[in-house]
Amino acid sequence: MPMSLRLDAETERLVNRLARTRRQTKSEVLREAVRALAKEQQTSRSGPTLHDAIAHHIGCFDSGGMNLSAKTGRRFAALLAERARGRRPR
Repeated sequence: MPMSLRLDAETERLVNRLARTRRQTKSEVLREAVRALAKEQQTSRSGPTLHDAIAHHIGCFDSGGMNLSAKTGRRFAALLAERARGRRPR
């Protein structure tokens, strides 16, 4: 599919040099560059997640008897109901 691309002078020189040294067309050089960037981006996203980083901490803290996780569903529903009525949550 044809596409038009504007390059600054330095980038054009780089593409020309790469095409010459690799014995490829400029289009082939640019296609490979785009594929490499896409692969790099995909690889960086597939690394460890935040959950992976803190998993060893989950469930090992004590709230000091405050029962912070007790009835969270009911508390959250009440919070949403208060917001829907236009009141600020307590």
